[in-house]
Amino acid sequence: MNRTFSEYSTVYDHVAMRRDQGVIELRLHSDGGPLVWGAGPHEELGHCFTDVGADRDNRVVILTGTGNAFLRSLDRSWVGPMTPEKWDRIHSDGMRLLTALLAIPVPVIAAVNGPATVHAELAVLSDITLATDTTYFQDAPHFRYGTVPGDGVHVVWPALLGPNRARYFLLTAQKIDASEALRLGVVNEVLPEATLLDRAWEHARALAGQHEVALRCTRAALVGDLRRKLADGLGHGLALEGLTAYATWPTT
Repeated sequence: MNRTFSEYSTVYDHVAMRRDQGVIELRLHSDGGPLVWGAGPHEELGHCFTDVGADRDNRVVILTGTGNAFLRSLDRSWVGPMTPEKWDRIHSDGMRLLTALLAIPVPVIAAVNGPATVHAELAVLSDITLATDTTYFQDAPHFRYGTVPGDGVHVVWPALLGPNRARYFLLTAQKIDASEALRLGVVNEVLPEATLLDRAWEHARALAGQHEVALRCTRAALVGDLRRKLADGLGHGLALEGLTAYATWPTT
């Protein structure tokens, strides 16, 4: 049996939720400040997206961050000996994270409230992506630190940027600022920080006025290709990332 909004809206440590007339806002955070990525949110968000997607009272989803950053910090929760069991859990959570996000059956709007340098694909996988003029995108934690960018970024960024731009972006940890992201089609609007969330809610309320079946069927049509690409490449990419982690991280 699916959980109700009152049952799931307060159980996640890294997601603050509010809902109004079918629009649900998911605000990522750590202790009320900008989200710090680690094992906790990596495990938690996939389950959160599953709960949100299963609730038929959710007609449009807004995904945003807290403060002046969408997601640009990491904790040290994965530092330490690498074992097959440890990577198996990372692999499982990584698969759920993106597949559950794209399995949400209604439109998703991202309000990118600042730099997105860790798991920026969480934002740019949205149907409508809005950004502040202080936003920039980067794949900061992978290849430049000897890690394979295989947790979905190797699928998402080529789909958005094209293969040559994406390979450069992932190999060099290139920063793409908001104006360039708009030019490249990665984001749809660039706004002052003060108006970002209001604009997201404006879009969301307009979309929520459509018939429920139209919302769900349109979402299915628009994300089908991305879901197929992730189904084909995500598991393999995570396996390659895990192999490299086992080769380069301490095992004792």
